[in-house]
Amino acid sequence: MDIKLLETFKAVVDTRSVTQAAAMLGVTQPAVSAQLGRLEDAIGFRLFDRSGGRLKPTNEGLSFYEDVAKALGNFEHLEQAAENIRKGSLGRLTIASHPSAGISLLPPLVARFVKEHQDVSVKLITRNSDIVRSLFPSQLYDIGLAELPIDYQGIKAVKYRAPCVVALPKGHALEAHEVVTPKLLSGLPFFAVSRDRPTHHAIARAFSEAGADFNLVGEAELFASICAVVAAGGAVSVIDPWTAESFGQSITVRPFAPTIQYEVGVFHSAERRPSLIATRFLDLIDSRLKELGSSPQRVRSN
Repeated sequence: MDIKLLETFKAVVDTRSVTQAAAMLGVTQPAVSAQLGRLEDAIGFRLFDRSGGRLKPTNEGLSFYEDVAKALGNFEHLEQAAENIRKGSLGRLTIASHPSAGISLLPPLVARFVKEHQDVSVKLITRNSDIVRSLFPSQLYDIGLAELPIDYQGIKAVKYRAPCVVALPKGHALEAHEVVTPKLLSGLPFFAVSRDRPTHHAIARAFSEAGADFNLVGEAELFASICAVVAAGGAVSVIDPWTAESFGQSITVRPFAPTIQYEVGVFHSAERRPSLIATRFLDLIDSRLKELGSSPQRVRSN
């Protein structure tokens, strides 16, 4: 059914005049009459009684008018929704992230994003990096963040790397050092990220190569948990710079030498272009990671 015919019918009922309806729609009176005739032919019943040169809606016409008004209202809503989606001011954004970024990096960015895009609904899912990567063939998620290495098959990714830092309890003696080394940390209670993460083995190797005592007193899966232990005075650690930044008020942070690069990939499906909403959030992530000293590198999918 031609929507223009419905708009003409509604205009005639609203104005009770073909002349005024024609003026409202910017067409001629014969065009309005012709469109009403076409609509009556299409639906199979009369919409108006014609008497004395005026049109009076029939009972059927009045009943039909109610549904037409609702339908046109819904269509206008759809047009507005499409315009908002096109402008990136309406829609949904689903982010799947590994826990460290899901706890430290992303929440402030999500808070800023929903404040600036009040008609956008954001869903943040945290899983380990392997699961985040495995979710993407389903295309149920717009953006993924995972620790490297990951399989780049079927995704477009940007790799970000930044040097790990030392986390110390407030007031610790090593605060006096501008850079902290394994030798300075030798023998101190050390709370590390779990040994199934590449960063754990890179830290252990740095201690071994320096001939320092890697006094491991505990492990945790999340850098945020490690920061809480450090803040409570229980140990020292080497952690990712983004979690360290979010805990900056409760711990002391110093550069670590030798450099251990912490790497994450930010990616989306290679099979479909990200929405304008997703693109804006990707830009927000990129800007924030660069502010925190990360260097981006675009990765070509396999």
